[in-house]
Amino acid sequence: MGKPLTPPEPSRVDEIALREALEERYLSYALSTIMHRALPDARDGLKPVHRRILYGMRLLRLDPNAAFKKSAKIVGDVMGSFHPHGDQAIYDAMVRLAQDFAARYPLVDGQGNFGNIDGDNAAAYRYTEARMTEVAQLLLDGIDEEAVDFRPNYDGQSKEPVVLPGGFPNLLANGAQGIAVGMATAIPPHNAAELCDAALHLIEKPTAKSRALLRWVKGPDFPTGGIIVDSKEAIAEAYTTGRGSFRTRAKWVQEEGARGTWQIVITEIPWLVQKSRLVEKIAELLNDKKLPLVGDVRDESAAEVRLVIEPKSRTVDPELLMESLFRLTELESRIPLNLNVLVKGGRVPKVLGLAEALREWLDHLRDVLVRRTNYRKGQIENRLEILAGYLIAYLNIDKVIKIIRTEDEPKPVLMKTFKLTEVQADAILNMRLRSLRKLEEMEIRTEDKNLRKELKEIEALLGSEAAQWSKVGEQVKKVREMFGPKTPLGKRRTQFADAPEHDLAAIEEAFVEREPVTVVVSEKGWVRTLKGHIEDLSGLAFKTDDKLDHAFFAETTSKLLLFATNGKFYSLDVAKLPGGRGHGEPIRMFVDMEQDAAIVSLFVHKGERKFLVASSEGQGFIVKEEDCVGTTRKGKQVLNVEMPNEARAIATVAGDMVAVIGTNHKMVIFPIDQVPEMARGRGVRLQKYTSASLSDVTVFDSKTGLTWKDSAGRDQGMGMKELADWRGNRADAGRLAHGLPKSNRFGKSIE
Repeated sequence: MGKPLTPPEPSRVDEIALREALEERYLSYALSTIMHRALPDARDGLKPVHRRILYGMRLLRLDPNAAFKKSAKIVGDVMGSFHPHGDQAIYDAMVRLAQDFAARYPLVDGQGNFGNIDGDNAAAYRYTEARMTEVAQLLLDGIDEEAVDFRPNYDGQSKEPVVLPGGFPNLLANGAQGIAVGMATAIPPHNAAELCDAALHLIEKPTAKSRALLRWVKGPDFPTGGIIVDSKEAIAEAYTTGRGSFRTRAKWVQEEGARGTWQIVITEIPWLVQKSRLVEKIAELLNDKKLPLVGDVRDESAAEVRLVIEPKSRTVDPELLMESLFRLTELESRIPLNLNVLVKGGRVPKVLGLAEALREWLDHLRDVLVRRTNYRKGQIENRLEILAGYLIAYLNIDKVIKIIRTEDEPKPVLMKTFKLTEVQADAILNMRLRSLRKLEEMEIRTEDKNLRKELKEIEALLGSEAAQWSKVGEQVKKVREMFGPKTPLGKRRTQFADAPEHDLAAIEEAFVEREPVTVVVSEKGWVRTLKGHIEDLSGLAFKTDDKLDHAFFAETTSKLLLFATNGKFYSLDVAKLPGGRGHGEPIRMFVDMEQDAAIVSLFVHKGERKFLVASSEGQGFIVKEEDCVGTTRKGKQVLNVEMPNEARAIATVAGDMVAVIGTNHKMVIFPIDQVPEMARGRGVRLQKYTSASLSDVTVFDSKTGLTWKDSAGRDQGMGMKELADWRGNRADAGRLAHGLPKSNRFGKSIE
């Protein structure tokens, strides 16, 4: 047995509250994620992994004109020296920097299979090669001239840059995506030339707001193109606050074929959408019959995107077809904007507006300019010191040679004899013999003169803030020229347009296969649909104590209107009703109807009709059908009633006379022009009652007379001469209705 473990001395045990320990450790983890993984620095627009990849490539001298090197070599060096977080994570980040469909301005020039827009992965890093692009070179330009601070790497063996000099507006030009702890960032890519134009305006007017910069920065510019269909106001709001989203649609054209046929060709898809998954989704919707306007879809893409959509028939409206695809697929996607970045030297996360983000970049450029200028100033001063020593040596060349030849330690003797500095003495001693020719003195004086002139300019630059901003402006202009709108890489790819306005009913209809159905409603309010128009419903089964109330023909694309005893109209889609298997479902599953409310009538919405609605107290009015259509499950209040009063009857206005019958079997007939037309209200009195209530109303034409159905379901009728005894005015009590059904119902339903 081994030696037993001895507990630690009591004096060495520290008691810490679990809550405090967890808070401290979780905060450390959260800060680490925010600072070192998820959020980009506002100055160079890079996260640490990307910065380390580019710096590692710089050390390998992988400039745009250099030969490619294996990705495995790059990944190995970056992992070994700077980023000890796994080779696959580094390679995945490098691959994204090289994909021209993911990055607007790729930072890595890849050779080999670096993946594609279909979502296929890149080849393993042993098969691919890479080097930097000109954009990456701009970001690194000046890094050897003390332009930025360096810090020790993870093991203290070497140093890495805290930030890159960033001579390119990378934060906004390439964007960034990241999820930290309690916060995230989502920055879409933009056009570099537009950003440079906005930055130049900011240099002229440092207090300019984000809205003013929208004159140049219209919106994102995605590598895959597409069309942004947001309003200018929504875009302006997003850039002002740093939060929002951009509604982006695929770009498409209509190609004409033979004999009037045509097809839709999609040439650009929204950013970060995988083309193969998009095609699969459209095919799934086709199989599920959710795209009745689409006949077929196929991918004919080669180097460029080409998705072909064939319509079901040549009579289909192409705009409506695309609208159905935009609503159901990623052919339209919302690309978020959350400009959450690290500011104040990469120490503080903050959501910036457009102007603030560009200001961070410009301030960094000026800081880099000052640091590089100071570095150059130090170089010049050091060289001038050496040149002064050279000049002394040339003027006293024989004496210098004699001291070097005769003295054991010539350096201190030279310094004492000619009053030289240590730097000057070292330079003289290290000088080559071939430099002792006659012309050298003239060259030294010329170089000294030129350097003093440059030093004067540098000191003037360092002493003038205006001169510094002018220099920064020149740098920004050079970037704009490199990536101007006439260059292949700089040309704007994403366009702007207003989303076309379509009839909502037509769009809804476009999502459903148009087929005939029979809507069946039971007495207890259960509803179902049967395929086809079925006349004989005698074989239908119902739940116990339930039976058929009424049925009518419709289509799967139809909308239904339900008039309830609470005076509300509810809208239902036939396509959403249950099929004919079983007993259906209660109609309350589809609308928010009160428990004490019941169905007065259910019929197909056709539009452009008028209805006469009436309550049990005998009040009513005429309402247009479009005023009855509600947009929510809660319905639309049309006839105002309070219990025990309730909505009792509805009739289509198709004639010039109104017939009203009460539960007392009394009927009155009067001209329809005595009833007002309203959108909502209690209405006017149609018939007067003492101890009865309204039972039914109907509207008929005086030329054809009043018709009704008897107890056997047969049609009966009377002409105006026979109806003379019941003719009166609105609000009359009426007379007993001989010959009419004892049910006091006319037996008419709304067609």
